[in-house]
Amino acid sequence: MTENSAYVPPKVWIWEQPNGGTFASTNRPIAGATHDAELPRGKHPFQLYSMGTPNGVKVTVMFEELLAAGHTDAEYDAWLISIGKGDQFGSGFVDINPNSKIPALVDYSGDAPLRVFESGSILVHLAEKFGAFLPTDLAARTECMNWLFWQMGSAPYLGGGFGHFYSYAPYKMEYPIDRFSMEVKRQLDVLDKQLAENPFIAGDEYTIADIAIFPWYGNLALGRQYNAGEFLDVASYKNVVAWAEKLDARPAVKRGRMVNRTSGEPHEQLRERHDASDFDTKTQDKIG
Repeated sequence: MTENSAYVPPKVWIWEQPNGGTFASTNRPIAGATHDAELPRGKHPFQLYSMGTPNGVKVTVMFEELLAAGHTDAEYDAWLISIGKGDQFGSGFVDINPNSKIPALVDYSGDAPLRVFESGSILVHLAEKFGAFLPTDLAARTECMNWLFWQMGSAPYLGGGFGHFYSYAPYKMEYPIDRFSMEVKRQLDVLDKQLAENPFIAGDEYTIADIAIFPWYGNLALGRQYNAGEFLDVASYKNVVAWAEKLDARPAVKRGRMVNRTSGEPHEQLRERHDASDFDTKTQDKIG
């Protein structure tokens, strides 16, 4: 098959072989576990099983922000789930997230363990549990939730759409890259207009809306995501860039970006996090 060949869909699609590109070896059209693998459990009430992708970073930033705000009961263990190796298809992980996607959380702080999956659900769960980063005023809460769900609905166009075809597909294809570039730039314009009138995404307060949107669109605006900053002319979205720089300077965001990270400079990676002291250089080196 060449880049310009016409594709005629079959009457019934059948999965016959991996379609190439990054992550092809772990993609499949069926759910469920592929192998037996128990999940480890640490000493803290919250057990996070994740990887430092944008969706994973949302949750580690949330935990670090909670701890920075004085919520000492938010201590957590963060275990690395290597999606490239298929860890998400282990039986233990599938038990807590039948969708086999990171992040997934088990909350042991109550009378019975709670599994919490989907990053947006985890953010709301933690925000409500600790009464933090989610406004209590009805109008402000609604606006925050509007933007949280905006992220959940929009980011697939950035990640599975633009990111896949621009960075991970087996070859460059004009139509999907053009289509998803247009949509991502529209989304950046939506954010830029919102941030022209507000210091944070949902208004005057820093909320889970910012925490959810930053790992995707903030990193994109800072030129980190898909190496596409120049291609998408992200510098022209000045309000998004200023907001991203402001959040990027927060100590809790810096720490959250390190947790379960497996790429970048070694000093930027904390593959597993079990205690606040793990961020110390000596402990970091020991884990690495």
